[in-house]
Amino acid sequence: MGPIAQKRITRRIYIGNVPIGGGAPVAVQSMTNTDTRDWRATAAQISRLEEAGCEIVRVAVPDEEAVEQLPLIKKAIGIPLIADIHFDYRLALGALRAGVDGLRLNPGNIGGPDKVKQVAAAAGERKIPIRIGVNSGSLEKDLLARFGRPTPEAMVESALRHVRLLEDHGFDLIKISLKSSDVLNTIASYRLLSTRTEYPLHLGVTEAGTRIDGAVKSALGIGILLFEGIGDTLRVSLTADPEEEIPVAYGILRSLKLRERGVELISCPTCGRTEIDLIPMVEKAERLFRKVRTPLKVAIMGCVVNGPGEAREADVGIAGGRGKGILFKKGERVASFGESELLPRLLAEVERMTGESLSD
Repeated sequence: MGPIAQKRITRRIYIGNVPIGGGAPVAVQSMTNTDTRDWRATAAQISRLEEAGCEIVRVAVPDEEAVEQLPLIKKAIGIPLIADIHFDYRLALGALRAGVDGLRLNPGNIGGPDKVKQVAAAAGERKIPIRIGVNSGSLEKDLLARFGRPTPEAMVESALRHVRLLEDHGFDLIKISLKSSDVLNTIASYRLLSTRTEYPLHLGVTEAGTRIDGAVKSALGIGILLFEGIGDTLRVSLTADPEEEIPVAYGILRSLKLRERGVELISCPTCGRTEIDLIPMVEKAERLFRKVRTPLKVAIMGCVVNGPGEAREADVGIAGGRGKGILFKKGERVASFGESELLPRLLAEVERMTGESLSD
């Protein structure tokens, strides 16, 4: 397989102070699963997301009570806030008045042409972008009748239909997503859309599943598209705490060398040569390393014989033997320690190298 494709250059928009498209770095998003009407719980979760590396956050806005909490949430957080709106244009207008940085809505289902005109005018006046989000499970009936199922052609036609509703009112601060739980359908849909529009694209595989299945499907769907130069921002969707989505997102971007945030953890799969209790050691390190923002390659290997050589590109690492092990840097031995000291010594070295605390 050849090198990653040259990134497709799209129009540039801004969500708050975060650039999307136009060659900007691929931005990482997530969505809260708290009740937005509980602004304290929502703001607290957003703070955890921000600490994990989330750059843009979306909240559900189901009613006027949720709209009323948006200014409090906005004031309490440090990253741009997007309001997720369905069906009711009044909620979109209220969210704009509340000071959100972006809207996620489909103009075709908020109440008719006059309602679309009002939302487009209010968003345009404030220079607030709108994401059109097409999901395979909620495609328009006439498109399902024509195409028979949510094909890529049907998904793209739906998206462009919504786009035209906004463009008819002179609004073009748009980004688009086409999400399906089917990885191949998602890839085909984005490939087709990327040939039909210059608007920036938000990538994701919807209803991807649990931590393992969801991570696999997201890595494939999002990763293949990014490899082909398609995509300007992304969300990994997991049936888990939203904070769990962020490491997966950065793992995808780091593997493609598109972003270099945080620790890349290199660890062996264990084998009959492993003579230390490696798996819980790696699990603890992985949890603590999520706090690190500095780009760093860290290795935790179970074999002194091959470990340092196999992880030669790591900035720092440990390799265990029978009851003891070594600390190494760039494949070169630095010091030897007992097994119980290995992980604490590694954590201390990572703290020293990054200047960031790894305390629980």
